[in-house]
Amino acid sequence: MGAVTGASTGTPSGAAAADARAERLPKQDRSRATRQRLLEAAVACLAERGWAGSTVSVVAERAGVSRGAAQHHFRTREDLFTAAVEYVAEERSTALRALFPQGASGDRRAVVAALVDLYTGPLFRAALHLWVAASDEEQLRPRVTELEARVGRETHRIAVELLGADESRPGVRETVQGLLDMARGLGLANLLTDDTTRRARVVAQWADLLDTALA
Repeated sequence: MGAVTGASTGTPSGAAAADARAERLPKQDRSRATRQRLLEAAVACLAERGWAGSTVSVVAERAGVSRGAAQHHFRTREDLFTAAVEYVAEERSTALRALFPQGASGDRRAVVAALVDLYTGPLFRAALHLWVAASDEEQLRPRVTELEARVGRETHRIAVELLGADESRPGVRETVQGLLDMARGLGLANLLTDDTTRRARVVAQWADLLDTALA
């Protein structure tokens, strides 16, 4: 998402190139493109700088727009970052569905690995920074809590669908939720060190457990 300098070729770089493209779009499309750039910049800032270092001015600069333009789309900092995490959630759901456009075809190990991957990338890292901020910010907490409850329900629903789980059976709902809690825990472990090797073994074990539990 960072700027790429093209001075040697005369090509516009970073925000300048984005602005040039935006000028060729109809007004409504320009507004939509600006909002998208702000959300992407907010996610990147949260992942890299955390809540304390992610001000509206910093996000606007990264997106290549003025602070006034940013506040036109998002009146407050809380509005901006709540929308950013909602954007993260939508991207996570889209990414998961894109892996299995025709369904998972019974490959539970692939589904478990895909769910875990959702919690080990920059999108999850950005969401985590907002959760931490919400634990201390009274104004932010109810909005993030409501959003995360909705995201959790959607992720659970997708997981049930892809795993072919029958939640009318006792214990199945809790088994799927346990998988998602485990995936979140692996995402947290991956924040400090590269947990790839251990994570692969855990994914394989969980897939075997699910084959037994959901059979």
